Amino acid sequence: MKHITDFVIEKREQLGEHYFSLVLRHPGKLPPIAAGQFVEVEVKNCREVLLRRPISIHDVDEERNTLTLLIQVVGKGTRQLSTLKEGEVLNLVYPLGHGFAVEGSRPLLVGGGAGIAPLLHLAKCYKRKGVVPVILLGGRTKELIPVREAFEPYGEVVYATEDGSLGEKGLVTHHSRFADVYDHICTCGPTPMMKAVGRYAVEKGIPCEVSLENMMACGIGACLCCVCDTDEGHKCVCKEGPVFDVRKLTKWLDAAR
Repeated sequence: MKHITDFVIEKREQLGEHYFSLVLRHPGKLPPIAAGQFVEVEVKNCREVLLRRPISIHDVDEERNTLTLLIQVVGKGTRQLSTLKEGEVLNLVYPLGHGFAVEGSRPLLVGGGAGIAPLLHLAKCYKRKGVVPVILLGGRTKELIPVREAFEPYGEVVYATEDGSLGEKGLVTHHSRFADVYDHICTCGPTPMMKAVGRYAVEKGIPCEVSLENMMACGIGACLCCVCDTDEGHKCVCKEGPVFDVRKLTKWLDAAR
C-alpha cells in the first residue's frame, strides 16, 4: 500500500561537499518499509522542477517513526532539496518499489557512490536475522563515501577508492574480498559497477540482486519512462524493481559489453 504523507524534517546534516542527509519524522506510525524501497519527493519552490524526485530510503527507525534519506546533489531538484531546513515539511509518496530479499547466511553488499544509500537499512535487516554481511563500499575518493561509520555496527565494512585514499586502491569490483565465499550478493551504484558485480555473480553461480537506477518520474508504473528490458519482458523499474534478480537481466548485463 502506498502513502502520501507530509513529514517534518527533524534533522538535516551536510556530509561534505556532495551529500546531505534528512531525518524525517512521520506524523503517526510508519508502515512496513523493505530495504531497497524508495520514496518520491515533492520539490517545492522551484519552477524548473515539475516532477517528484526518486530517492532511496537510507535508514528506518520504527520505534521513533523516522526515515532517513541520503541525497547526492546532482541537479536542480536535489540542489533545491539541499536548501531545506529543520522543521520544514517534506511531502513523500512511499514506500515504492520492490526491495531486497535479505537472503543468505554469508552475504556481500556492494555499494558505489550514492548507491550505498539503501545498503544501511539492508545491513540492519540482515543483523536482525543474526547474519553479519561483508559490506564493500567504493568511490573515487574517501570524501565520496559518506556516512561510513554508520555501517560499522551492522557488518564487516571494507573499502575501495580509485585514488587509494581509503581501503584498497582501485575499482570496487577489483577488491580482494571478492575472492571470499558468499551465498548472496546485493549491489547498488553506478551501472558499470553493478554489471561487473552481476557478471561475477552469474559466473560463480551466486544469487545476486541489483538495484537499478533508471529515470523514474511517477514511481507507480504509469508513465513507463523507467522500463527495462528483462528476460521476462519489459518491466517498470519503479514498480517491479528497482531490485531485480540479476539472472533475469541477461539482456541488461550484455548491453554494455
